[in-house]
Amino acid sequence: MNALFAVLFHGIGGLAAGSFYVPFRRVREWAWESYWLVNGVFAWLVMPWLVVLAVVPHWERLVQAAPANVLIACFGFGLLWGIGGLTFGMAMRYLGVSLGMAVALGFCAAFGTLVPMLQQGQFSQIVAKASGLATLGGVALCVIGIAMCGQAGMLKERELSPSQQRATVAEFHLGRGLMVAVVSGLLSACFAFGLAAGKPLAGLALAQGTPNLWQNSVALVFIMGGGFTTNLLWCTFLHIRNSTSGDYIDLAKPLANNYMFSALAGVIWYSQFMFYGFGSTFLGPYDFAGWSLHMAFIIVFSTLWGLRLGEWRGCGRRTLKRLAAGLALVVLSTMVIGLAAKLG
Repeated sequence: MNALFAVLFHGIGGLAAGSFYVPFRRVREWAWESYWLVNGVFAWLVMPWLVVLAVVPHWERLVQAAPANVLIACFGFGLLWGIGGLTFGMAMRYLGVSLGMAVALGFCAAFGTLVPMLQQGQFSQIVAKASGLATLGGVALCVIGIAMCGQAGMLKERELSPSQQRATVAEFHLGRGLMVAVVSGLLSACFAFGLAAGKPLAGLALAQGTPNLWQNSVALVFIMGGGFTTNLLWCTFLHIRNSTSGDYIDLAKPLANNYMFSALAGVIWYSQFMFYGFGSTFLGPYDFAGWSLHMAFIIVFSTLWGLRLGEWRGCGRRTLKRLAAGLALVVLSTMVIGLAAKLG
């Protein structure tokens, strides 16, 4: 049952992550930095604190008792993750939902899964067990599947004309998009590092009576606080450069609509990490594999959204077959990792 719950929760988290950017398509007449910052307020400030206030008893005592180096590490990794999240949004902006996520998450899955395991010195213990080897095999399948999805995206760009590409991705720019997607993939993995650094906070939360599923809530506050800081600084810079700070109060623009859909994107964005934390609690010593599961489900659902939104319209059979094969490997990897966790 633990393996089933791990896959289920990571699947819900992946659905949220693969869907969060869709509400932005309903925002009108706002600059990117305007709706991105409103999304960030809800995703990285409002929601994490609401959860902590609701489910963590005496959270203020927990923070006072926590080692300062743990809090600093969580916030520092959050700052780096914030750059990854910022460039992640830019990758969606320039490449579209499906291709942007495939390229960024290919890097993110590999680094976010393997580095915490190596950092904690678990490699020799894991490879000594059949369940550990099976888990690593599942991670490898996941990375290969993500790479195939990315390759399908590259084939798509060759087949479609610039006008066809911009019909579904208004600001399409392949070179700029690939650059920010690579940076995003590398730095977004810092979220997994932040959760690993926040293990002592999870232990303190459990000791104070926090329900098991919510043990990572306090660490999320500090990680996402760091992420919000990075995004706030960048969006402020863009507002000054582009003279767009008036978006928030310009009555000539559809303010209610824009605030609603930007806030919805933020709530969906946060929920991915809430369910990621749930899933990780059910993987036990193999929680390092949770990042691959998370990335795998994001790839699946974001690609389905890309199909639904017409981003693959006009592509040839070869491209669509490569996409389908990549998705099949990603789904298979989640099954392998789930079975491995059960064996463990």
